[in-house]
Amino acid sequence: MPVVRSSDAVTHEIHGARFVSYATPLTGSRELCAWRGEIPAGTRAPAHTVNREEIFHLLVGELLVTLDGETTPLAAGDTVIINPGATVGIENPTDRTAISWVTTSIGLEAEFADGTRITPPWAN
Repeated sequence: MPVVRSSDAVTHEIHGARFVSYATPLTGSRELCAWRGEIPAGTRAPAHTVNREEIFHLLVGELLVTLDGETTPLAAGDTVIINPGATVGIENPTDRTAISWVTTSIGLEAEFADGTRITPPWAN
């Protein structure tokens, strides 16, 4: 039975946020990836376009999410469905760290406004 203990999760940091990956091919997942995102106070992640659907669920805190140019506030318990090809930006304008849970399919790539493409290690 594939069980990923919290002590075995792999942590990555990029753009001021921390991503703690649990479900990846390296941990036994065949189709999906899942991670906890920790978005510190005052962090603004650069807008990026994704090639896979993402389900972004806010566990703790408040965020501003901009999806295809439309900004909306999120509170704990809210979920955003980010479709392939959508451009998303996330900002934490508060003074507390926000915590999210994200699920996507293996092979996620993100493209930034300058044309840079990344394949996040926590999503593959």
